This record gives sequence, C-alpha cells and structure tokens, in this order.
Amino acid sequence: MNLLLNRTKGDQVIWTMVVLLAVTSLLVVYSATGSLAYKMYKGRTEVYLFKQFAFIALGILIIYVAHRVNYIVYSKVALILYLISIPLLIYTLFFGTNLNDANRWIRLPVINMTFQTSDMAKLALFMYVSRQLSRKQDVIKDFKKGFLPVITPIAITCLLIAPANLSTALLTGATGLLLCFIGRVRVAHILLTIVVAAIPVVSLVGIAMATYDGHHEPVSKPGVVSTLKSKGRIGTWIGRVQDFVYAKKDDAPYQIQQAKIAIAKGGWLGVGPGNSTQRNFLPHPYSDFIYAIIIEEYGMVGGALIIFIYLVFLIRCIRLFRKCPYAFGAFLALGLSFTLVIQAMANMAVNVNLFPVTGVTLPLVSMGGSSFLFTALAIGIILSVGRNVEQNEGEVVTDEQ
Repeated sequence: MNLLLNRTKGDQVIWTMVVLLAVTSLLVVYSATGSLAYKMYKGRTEVYLFKQFAFIALGILIIYVAHRVNYIVYSKVALILYLISIPLLIYTLFFGTNLNDANRWIRLPVINMTFQTSDMAKLALFMYVSRQLSRKQDVIKDFKKGFLPVITPIAITCLLIAPANLSTALLTGATGLLLCFIGRVRVAHILLTIVVAAIPVVSLVGIAMATYDGHHEPVSKPGVVSTLKSKGRIGTWIGRVQDFVYAKKDDAPYQIQQAKIAIAKGGWLGVGPGNSTQRNFLPHPYSDFIYAIIIEEYGMVGGALIIFIYLVFLIRCIRLFRKCPYAFGAFLALGLSFTLVIQAMANMAVNVNLFPVTGVTLPLVSMGGSSFLFTALAIGIILSVGRNVEQNEGEVVTDEQ
C-alpha cells in the first residue's frame, strides 16, 4: 500500500476531492437504489452497492493508470481518438440503441453494456482542441489559419451530438468556446460563433412559445411547426422548454415536483443517510436527480459541500493551467476540468429547477456507467498534467539548491 501511495503523484488536493466524491457516490447510490434493488432482485438491496463499488474501484484504477502516462502521449493520440469518435457518433445517430426517442447509446457485444459515445467524443474533442490551440498560438488571431482549425471540430462534434442530446451538445459547445477564449482566440470570432449557434436555439424557444396552448399539447396550426412539435426529439425539446417557462407549481413536470419535495424535506441538515423517501417516487434518483437525494438526506449543508468540492477541483485545475510550462498540458487540464464542472453545475441546476430538465449526470457521483469511466479517465489525464508540473517544480528547486 505504501509503495502504491508513493507512486501516486499529481495534485493531492484533486486526489482528495475525487475520494470525497467517490465516497459520496457509494453512500447516495446505495440509498437511492434500495427500493429498486428490492423489487428487481427479490430483497437483495445491496446489489447496486456492489456494482457501484466495482465501478468506483475500476474508476480509481483508470485514474491511477492514466495519471502515470506522460500527458504528451495524449497529444500524440488526440487526432486518432477524435477521428474514431466521429464515425461512432454517426453510427449511434442512425443505428444506436433507442431510449426515450433518442439514439445516444450503442450496445457493446459480449459484455452487453451500453456505451454513450458522446462521452468518448467529448474527451477526444478537448484533447484535440487543446492540441490545436497549443500549435496555433502564433496564428490564433487569424480567422482562416487559427480560428477555423479550432472551431471546426467543436462544431462537427456538437452537431452530431445535438439530435439525440441537445443539452450535452450545448454544454460541450459552451466549454469549447470558453477554452477558445482562454486560448487567445479573437473575441469577435467567438461572438460570431455564438450568434450562429444561437439561431437554432432561439428558434426552438420561439416555436415553444408560439405553439403553447396552456396544456402542454401541440397547437392545432397548419404547417411545419405543429408537425415538428408533435413528433420526435424536437417535440421533446419544445415540451421541456414549455414546462420550464410556463408551468406553475402544480403543473410542473413530475420529476421537478418530486425533486422539490425532496429538497423541502431535507431542510438545512437533512433527514439522515439512507432515510430518503423521495427515492421511491423520483425518476432516476441514482443518476439525473441524485443531487436532490443528496439534499434530502444531507440537507442544504450537504448540497453546498458538493458544490464546494467541485469548485475546489476547478480551482486546483486552474492552478495547474497557470503552472504548466507547456501550452498543451495547460489547455488540456483546463478544458477537461471545465467540461466536468460545467456538467456538474448543469445537473445541480436542473435538480433545483434553475434549468430545463436535461439528461446529464453528476460526475463521479451518479451511478456508474460509461460516463463514470470516461470521467475517471479525464481526471487521470488532468492528474498526469499535475504530475508533470510537480516534476518540473522539483527540478527547479534542485537546480536552485
């Protein structure tokens, strides 16, 4: 054990935050899945606990292995991973497993596990964009030579993710533009991209407002609008916008009502670990709405602590960005940390009804799956950058002595 700890490098505060989130995940997932496990496995309430423990153990192993790899290796494989992710996204879009009118997953043979390709695509994208930003710094202000090579992969990835998962596409695009801003891309170019990207989003909101009739049903109007609204993912998006904008307290979506009840029951200190009652009524209490269960059981204090952990994680990654001597490592640590923290904030905002309902999970806390493992890989890569920073600082100290 001591040998393993001695070989564990990188930012120790980030390691601590990871362990805290993993312990939280184990406790809350066990509580949130108790009733489900009882029904599915004939009283064996510990089944999902063991599964989550296995995912956490595998995740920690992935973090450890990834952080031992020199992060320069990730620059060399970034283009290959990105080129692999694009056909996977296309395949998922047309032939993926359909759940809730969305093709987000492909089923892996042999192990029979679903794999959300957007998780891999996001990781590959920010590795590749970090590589591009580091290589284009001399011409980054030029639209053709600097901006287009950076924004094109972001646009392609977001367009392929959007039909099945608009919220993930928007979060990915926002993170990409934020990284571009930090990477010294011209502000005018970023604003132009925001305007172009806002056109379909504003159109969607406009359709939702124009077709709302007070009962969350399509307005009987001739033309394309009513046809689109009544079918497929566009209908789902429009319905969610209408629910968020127009729904009154007693007319809010079912999951939001149950999440509010959970938060109200939690108060300041919560009802105690394992004492949640809303886990029996709240859809997906172990993934999309796990933050509401955290507040119910651990109160507003527990909810604030989770926010604090993610913010500390982000601050430490910003510290790596400032200390990393090489541009690729700096952009890589910042890009991956931004995507994880922004996803976390989006999930928590949905749980407290600040954002429309989305399908994003709480990183390292929600029940394990492909998202959990790719989150672990992203953190391992960030710690790889941290390990390199530690080595450089140690060499500087040695030289000064």
